[in-house]
Amino acid sequence: MTEPAGSFVAPPVERHIEVAPGVALHVEQRSGDRAAAPFVLVHGLASNVRLWDGVAEHLHALGHTVIAIDQRGHGRSDAPASGYDLDTAVADLLALIGALELERPVLAGQSWGGNVVLELAWRHPEAVRGIACVDGGVIELSQSYPSWEECLSKLTPPALDHLTLPELESRIRKGVPHFTDRAIAAYLHCFRTRADGTIEARLARSRHLSILRSLWEHRPTMRWATLKTPTLLLLADAGDQTRTAAKRRAEAAALAAGGKLRSIWFSPGHHDLHLEFPGRVGELLAGAVSEGFFA
Repeated sequence: MTEPAGSFVAPPVERHIEVAPGVALHVEQRSGDRAAAPFVLVHGLASNVRLWDGVAEHLHALGHTVIAIDQRGHGRSDAPASGYDLDTAVADLLALIGALELERPVLAGQSWGGNVVLELAWRHPEAVRGIACVDGGVIELSQSYPSWEECLSKLTPPALDHLTLPELESRIRKGVPHFTDRAIAAYLHCFRTRADGTIEARLARSRHLSILRSLWEHRPTMRWATLKTPTLLLLADAGDQTRTAAKRRAEAAALAAGGKLRSIWFSPGHHDLHLEFPGRVGELLAGAVSEGFFA
């Protein structure tokens, strides 16, 4: 496949698009060739649009229109009091596609975002030409945590609001020492600094837990048999044998359903594959379009 040419990267156009009465999502739009398949990039839980920057630039350099978004309550999108569930995330994304008049885009979602794009494609196959789930879509938390109470106990995010931004940055760098400065900056964008110098998550904890509950309730295994949309799974093997085994079981169930599905493993690979390997992820997405997989 042709590599992006040149070193200049044009900045995206930033917009706020209303998706529900009084609720607008922050969108970064890179306009490309009208004949090329458009992409919509959807981040994961408690994440933000910045983690998709490298992939967005790669796809745009290959001629695609690329829309990267902050989901409700995340990044620089509006944060209303309600609507932190899978149904609303799907409705927000569908409304965004309509408002931007996108012609059957490819949706790429990471982690929880993968489950969001899977659910949208299952409910509204006419709206999209394909989906890509980046270490997501196969997330079925109830299989690991049979009760919501157990899930809540294990996956409630740690309190970080006693830290300053430099202290948080130091922690992140220790966790992913091979990540670039740009990748670290993308993580830091999940937080803002308060007047006293400490940080707070852009996504409020109560809203984080509401989304987590809806993710725990989601059953992607009930979708594969009747899913009509071509689907690309990009899966990460981070070295945790238990988690990788669970993903392989989920992958096998999806493949056994007999739909148009392709899975690719990154081994080793971090959960945020789009941040760790933006060029490779971009190539796989664009390649699936050019060879007719997303048709």
